[in-house]
This record gives sequence, structure tokens and C-alpha cells, in this order.
Amino acid sequence: MEERNTPKSVSRRTALGGMIAAGAAVSTPAAAAGDDAAITTIQPWRQELGRGVDAMPYGLPSAYEKSVHRRNVSWLTADTYSSVNFTPLHDLDGVITPNGLCFERNHSGVALIDPARHRLMLHGLVKTPLVFTMADLMRFPRQNRTCFLECAANSGMEWRGAQMNGVQFTHGMIHNVMYTGIPLRVLLAAAGVRPSAKWLLLEGADAAGMTRSLPLKKALDDCMVAFRMNGEALRAEQGYPLRLVVPGWEGNLWIKWLRRIEVGDKPWHHREETSKYTDLMSDGRARRFTWQMDAKSVITSPSPQAPIVHRPGPTILTGIAWSGRGALSRVDVSLDGGRNWQIARLSGPADTFALRRFYLEFDWDGRPMLLQSRAHDSTGYVQPTKDRLRAIRGENSTYHNNGIQTWAVNKNGEVENVEIS
Repeated sequence: MEERNTPKSVSRRTALGGMIAAGAAVSTPAAAAGDDAAITTIQPWRQELGRGVDAMPYGLPSAYEKSVHRRNVSWLTADTYSSVNFTPLHDLDGVITPNGLCFERNHSGVALIDPARHRLMLHGLVKTPLVFTMADLMRFPRQNRTCFLECAANSGMEWRGAQMNGVQFTHGMIHNVMYTGIPLRVLLAAAGVRPSAKWLLLEGADAAGMTRSLPLKKALDDCMVAFRMNGEALRAEQGYPLRLVVPGWEGNLWIKWLRRIEVGDKPWHHREETSKYTDLMSDGRARRFTWQMDAKSVITSPSPQAPIVHRPGPTILTGIAWSGRGALSRVDVSLDGGRNWQIARLSGPADTFALRRFYLEFDWDGRPMLLQSRAHDSTGYVQPTKDRLRAIRGENSTYHNNGIQTWAVNKNGEVENVEIS
């Protein structure tokens, strides 16, 4: 598959005409023809020793998986220091994102920090201002929690129509890992928060000096100061040695390279904060403080970067779903552009504010399909169509687009990003 990231300039709002879905029954796979030579030939890897256990102290993927990597879009930003790359969702399965494939969003490049010299300061409306070394922090009780992290701009380029022909680029500003760290409320309790406190200012140690305001109520609920992801230390690009984890809320609050927490009675940089967390709607009103991520899903295979390469017959459809509102309760899948829906099979852990993997096994008859998925969460919220979302919020925003994604599959198994109405 080509790795060009050129945007689709056409809107592609096509009608359903001729796009008839395949049947949903699962059939028994036919016996494969097989390549007798591949079975009988003694392959090179059967004739020589492999590498020893000391040849690769830190394991790497197979050389045959070298195409599985993060990608950026060169025309999206002026340089790569303040930019983003994207998780290759089409190449993954399960729910845990490998550390080396978690997308990056940086504002001044990746800070390379010596943990022995790093400090975390906690001050402001507290009884005892504190400064922690990394050794100090290792003495606090810790917890493990699997969460998704999604940038509010994920799918943002799709607000005005189908643009990026690949799930890596339409939905790849998300990852899902197990974080290990200290509940933020434990550190705040150590300092003694004063009764008048309502907000926190969070600051990173990168050259951009990233700061964001966070309500104290959320901080005391489920936030975490994390130092590990998937068991190992945070990667440098993910905030080593410390980052904030804000379950279910947009990624720009998850301050990386965390160095300072100031407790106050109001949000800092009020004008900037109001602008940053505001989504303008079509009627001129604005949604303010839009931190929570709505229920969302996407089919990762088949998709433009993962076409159907086999002949018609048994086919596995898979994707991911998530919600920052509550637990993911159900995912529906349509093969005909939303005319008919089937309940997908959820598989893997059912953690709140974490990705869920879904599957649908069916027999593809070789006819074109329009693939869609629709997430439901425990609050009763149902993922909307893009048209319904635009009718309420307009097209002025580049954030919080959780509309239903449509992939068009042609008779050759090739897949394209489209919109239907």
C-alpha cells in the first residue's frame, strides 16, 4: 500500500446506489490449495542457527514487520518539532498499543530528561509546598490502570468531508496502554489542599513549557502521575520520566514531562483556556470546557490500508471502540451503509475509559460493501452519524469529531474513505 498522505480533495458524498452488502452467515473455510513446494522445500531458516539470546538485549519486531510504524503527514505542519504522528491502527489487533507505536503530539520536540535531576513541585493553595525527586515518588503507593489517550483533534480533518484515505490518519491520534503511577489525590493529600482550591495548573518540562488547567474535582477523582507504561518506563516521547493521566478526557490535558502542579481557585490563562476548550457550533453558540471524549468507534480492517486480499468467502472484520463518558457497552456493525445493523462481538478486557476490540465474522460474496461501526456506552449515548453531528455543531471546529466512519469496499477488496447521505 502506498504511504502517500495526499488529502482527498473531493467530498465523496455518494449515494448508496449499487452498494449491496455481503451476507452475514459464517461458512466453513474451504480447503486451501497450498503451495506444495513451500511445504517440501527445506527453507534457509531450517538450515542455520539463529541469533543467540545475547545478540539483542532489547527485543525488536521481526524484520518482516518493518512497515508497521508511526507515520506523520508532511504537509500538516511547518516542521516536525511541533507536530503529530499517527498510530498504525490497521496493523494492530487486541487492545494494548505497543509502546513504540503510540502516537506522538509534541510542541517543541521530545524532551530528553535525566531522571536524577528531574523534580516535581507541588505548591499554591496547599498547607505544605513540596518538591519530589523521582526517588521520593517511588515510595508512594502506586496503581495500574489501562486507559485510552485520544487527541481532541483526532478525526478533525474529516469535519468537512472525507479527506485522509487511511484509518491511521483519520483515527490514529489514539493509543491504549496500561499506566503505572501514583493517584494524584495521594500527592495532593501529602501537601494538604486548602478548602478554597478548585483548579490545578499543570506544567511540563519541555522547551514549550506546556501548561494546562484542570478542575480539582477531576484530579481528586481518577487522575494519576504515571512513570511506567505497559510495564516499562515511559518512552521519552510519552513524557519520561513523569506524565499526567486524565482518564476519559482529551489528550492535551495529559501533560508530559510533568514538573509542576500549582493549586489555585480559578483556571489560569483564562482567555487562552476559554479559547482552547471551546467548540463553536452552527448557531453561533459555543460548547465550553469540552474535555470529555464522546463514544466513538472505527473499523480498522478492512480499511484503506488493510484491503481484503483473499477471494470471497470467510472474512474477519475488526475494529476498536471507546468512550470517555462511561463503559463501552455495545458496538453495531453495518455492511450496507447503515441500512441494517448487526451486534459485533466484543473481546478482551472491559475496562472503563479503555479501548474495546470488536469483531464480526461473515461470508463476503464479492459484492461491494459500505462498512460502518456504531458505539454505545453505559450512559445510553450512541455514536452519531457525521451529518447529525454537523447539524448540531456545524463545521467550524477541528476537534471532537466522533461521527460514524464509512469505508467503501469494491469488488476487488480495495477500500476507500467515503461519506454517504
